[in-house]
Amino acid sequence: MTTKNLLVELFVEELPPKALKKLGDAFASVLADSLKTQGLAAADAAVTAYASPRRLGVHVANVASKAADRAQRLKLMPVAVALTADGQATPALLKKLASVGADAAVVPHLQRAQDGKAEALFWESTVPGASLAEGLQKALDEALAKLPIPKVMTYQLADGWTDVKFVRPAHRLIALHGSDVVPVKTLGLQAGRSTLGHRFEAAQAVVEVESADSYAAQLREQGAVIASFAERRAEIVRQLEQAAAKEGLKPIDDDALLDEVTALVERPNVLTCQFEPEFLAVPQECLILTMKANQKYFPLLDDHGKLTHKFLVVSNIAPADASAVTGGNERVVRPRLADAKFFFDQDRKKTLASRIPGLAKVVYHGKLGTQGERAERVRAIAHSIVNQLRLATVPYTVDAKDEFDVLDSKVQQSALLAKTDLLTDMVGEFPELQGIMGGYYARHEGLRDGVAIAIEDHYKPRFAGDALPRNHTGTVLALADKLETLVGLFGIGQLPTGDKDPFALRRHALGVIRILVEKNLPLDLPELLKAAVPAFGELITDPTPALLTFFADRLAVALREQGYTAQEVDAVLALHPTRLGDVPKRLEAVRAFAALPEAASLAAANKRVGNILKKVEGALPTELKAELLVEAAEQALAAALAEVKPLADTRFDQHDYAGSLQALAALKTPVDAFFDGVMVNAEDAALRANRLALLGQLHAAMNRVADLARLAA
Repeated sequence: MTTKNLLVELFVEELPPKALKKLGDAFASVLADSLKTQGLAAADAAVTAYASPRRLGVHVANVASKAADRAQRLKLMPVAVALTADGQATPALLKKLASVGADAAVVPHLQRAQDGKAEALFWESTVPGASLAEGLQKALDEALAKLPIPKVMTYQLADGWTDVKFVRPAHRLIALHGSDVVPVKTLGLQAGRSTLGHRFEAAQAVVEVESADSYAAQLREQGAVIASFAERRAEIVRQLEQAAAKEGLKPIDDDALLDEVTALVERPNVLTCQFEPEFLAVPQECLILTMKANQKYFPLLDDHGKLTHKFLVVSNIAPADASAVTGGNERVVRPRLADAKFFFDQDRKKTLASRIPGLAKVVYHGKLGTQGERAERVRAIAHSIVNQLRLATVPYTVDAKDEFDVLDSKVQQSALLAKTDLLTDMVGEFPELQGIMGGYYARHEGLRDGVAIAIEDHYKPRFAGDALPRNHTGTVLALADKLETLVGLFGIGQLPTGDKDPFALRRHALGVIRILVEKNLPLDLPELLKAAVPAFGELITDPTPALLTFFADRLAVALREQGYTAQEVDAVLALHPTRLGDVPKRLEAVRAFAALPEAASLAAANKRVGNILKKVEGALPTELKAELLVEAAEQALAAALAEVKPLADTRFDQHDYAGSLQALAALKTPVDAFFDGVMVNAEDAALRANRLALLGQLHAAMNRVADLARLAA
């Protein structure tokens, strides 16, 4: 059976840029998968996706003109129902055969076979393979039906009567098998071989595609279009780096912006522009955001990451004289930067403290009050965190000049001011700058050291991989802010469901986890949650149990993403550690223990001990009596445990979890001997209780760092 490469292209009006990459990938993958499922393409057939502002396409290698026939064995019904006593077909069988496209003529050829307890009739037949025209039509319909369209448009076809619903009006369809047109249709279009190139740069307006394999080259040469999203993106990156290098600068790194710009141009041309240096007096975050969000420009940074007055534009045209393009972009950006400067100047005329009363007029949540009330709750929670640090069993070292009373004072001040920048013009225009602008305005006012940084950092970490707060004040404030959000929203029943998390509670929980773990804070998570609840008064019900489960799930996911195995994570989290800063050390200890030659045997023994103890009715005996250790093996185990346990406990108390687990390795031989030679459930009740007490002590000693039974195969 001959195969040829297949090309399908749907030419449309400009597609939504933020969705283009996803649309292109989905169109290609669904269509190709359908062809593979139908047997028209091999499972490993190479698939190339195309997506430009005005087209979705896919190239599939080695597609057959007809799928191979396949054998089919279809169960019909039990023999007792299908045939009469003299072997004739019953009406029920004839009706079943008609439903599958057969008639009474096939009855003599039906097969009998045992199906469970009854004998059934089976029809064995050959199903003809689908033709490419049939298969591609099915694949195309499926691909369009499954497109992740953000918003559907309704438009009329040329007849003026027929309505069509699609992401954008479609105008042309190409379907080429080699150089042959495949007669498929969709959205009122009949497949052909013609498409349109670049609106302004194409060498010829209509491109007649010769074959599936010439598509990309013809579009590039005749149509001035780079059809592949990936190739176009790579070309933009190359030009950005080249243009920036000429200036001795580097373009800002922003994958989302890069994807969006790739979706806006068909043949990119990067140009260098500039604005007046006096605008650099405005915080660079403001300038960068306005250039990226409003104009899709790439700001240029110096070697120190500082914004310069030059930026790059990705144009969709390449005129011989680019001055009109660069001049136009420079004129467009100037009012935007002037607005940013105006907002910055106006905002600094009022202090952050003067804005505090205004927070009482900003609703935070219908059931949780205003931003002013929220700020007071954050302040109360932050105060409790400082007290917990002050009283921590593991001393929390603060800076020499930053004693706890001073820290508390800074935290209180920062908590009241942290949300005030929500009332500024700059944050009103660019909500992404909340916190950042508060930090700038605090510095402008000359607030004491640390407060400005805390205000700026209290949202951190904002996303995966983001930096943590830089100072003690910011760390406490960030924890308090996230805990207030989590406790408050869980307390009124606003929990995330499935993939819906409108308040980003998963991100807030991961932020708390990262701060506690990476800063190794001597804080117990349950105590943090319980201490946050009183700040809400009667507004909520205590959500601590639900939140602890939520945190455990988030922590488990995060740890597995960091490369720890499910067994390692389960072993540590099974003990519900309250100090999350200890968790990485426990995991490393478990990993080191698992590498020991004694580990597998001890883990299996620990699992066995746990199962024995679970079956004990009533209270577990705790008193171990030496005079009742009658067997040599139990005497040896008791002696080994008495020697090993103090060492393991000392190392555990010193947070040397690896050392604690390694000390237990000496128990392997006596534990193995115990189970080989001692009957735990002895008939003598006193002996049985004593042996259970011994196993109870063994189990407690072995499971302080982690539940070692989870490591058993």
